[in-house]
Amino acid sequence: MTTPAEIRAYLHEHIPLSDDMGVTVLAVDADGVRLGAPLGPNINHRQTVFGGSVATLATLAAWALVHFRLREEEPETSFRVVIRRSSIDYPAPLLGDFEAFAPAPVVEEWSRFRTTLRRRSKARLTVAASVTSGGVVGATFEGEFVALATDAKVSSAA
Repeated sequence: MTTPAEIRAYLHEHIPLSDDMGVTVLAVDADGVRLGAPLGPNINHRQTVFGGSVATLATLAAWALVHFRLREEEPETSFRVVIRRSSIDYPAPLLGDFEAFAPAPVVEEWSRFRTTLRRRSKARLTVAASVTSGGVVGATFEGEFVALATDAKVSSAA
């Protein structure tokens, strides 16, 4: 299983904004991916978390969930995972350090996603995430991600 340190290193190397934001990987397991970030580098003029930082952390958590899960389940295949579209709602301001949690997809949805990817070398999956600070939900996110197999070694195992 991919460790939080490996995910953090990958994000900071390949998505430099994550390093500038101070993103850390709080948890990665069968339940999902949880990323955190401090208020300091993400603060806005109202002394709350900047909305762009909220959206970025949610996107990163959801993207990491798809990317690293595929990488573990299909180690012989190269993939690109990109976001196709997203929406976010901001019900409350976030006043301190914050975190985004992207829960693992329902088993049937993940299975359908992988089956489509094997058949067509391309598949879409919708992933949700919530962003909180101090127990307050400051944002809810939904993103549609596309995985593209970049080689012909897609597994036939489910």
